[in-house]
Amino acid sequence: MTSYGQFCPVAKASELLGERWMLLILRELLLGTRRYSEFQRALSRISPSLLTKRLKQLESAGIIVRKAQQGRKGHDCFLTPAGKELAPIVEHLAVWGMRWARGQLTDDELDVEFLMWDIQRRISLDKLPDGETVFCFIFDDLSQFKNWWLVVSDGEVDLCTENPGKNVDLYISSTLRNMVDIWEGDIGLKAAQSKKLLTTQGEIKLARSMSDWLGINPYADIRRGDPIMMKIAADDGTNRSRD
Repeated sequence: MTSYGQFCPVAKASELLGERWMLLILRELLLGTRRYSEFQRALSRISPSLLTKRLKQLESAGIIVRKAQQGRKGHDCFLTPAGKELAPIVEHLAVWGMRWARGQLTDDELDVEFLMWDIQRRISLDKLPDGETVFCFIFDDLSQFKNWWLVVSDGEVDLCTENPGKNVDLYISSTLRNMVDIWEGDIGLKAAQSKKLLTTQGEIKLARSMSDWLGINPYADIRRGDPIMMKIAADDGTNRSRD
């Protein structure tokens, strides 16, 4: 961990929180991620050694505690009061990022594993019928990890990259970019369906109620800021200070 050589509390906080991947690990902790395998799934591009290092740093800083769970190998991670106090900071950062830092996403930033992991944990179970429901998401433009299955049963949602051998109730087809645009709120679900950017096949009731059970990104309603207007406001402030 690099020191800024200042006693400023912003500098001291940045020495820990500014480490690569650290804020994304905190995001996952605040969303309820507990197990090492869950962190790997949500953050598929971080190496196992670096993930382990970052979790140890958070533990040493008193932000998380690791507890062994009876009947299971490994440890679960839990936020301490110091860690929970970071929740509004991370949330405000997410809001700011949605408004000012998104820009045009590159193909490399379209992480299908993170997208499906986020969809899995945000599905509104109370909007689905009783019993087992199986969805298959198909990304037409991918050659690898093209098909993803979500199996909803007994209040749990399992995410599969291999066919679970169950009857699929609804197939959902789209390109990865279009699905990310829907998830991020850049295009409405109904608009995407009407423009054939997303198509469905299977149970009609599930298809029609998709906007109810598909838990879109909670920040999807935040509109992008206008950088031109920001520059005008900044220039105006500079001119006034000169006057």
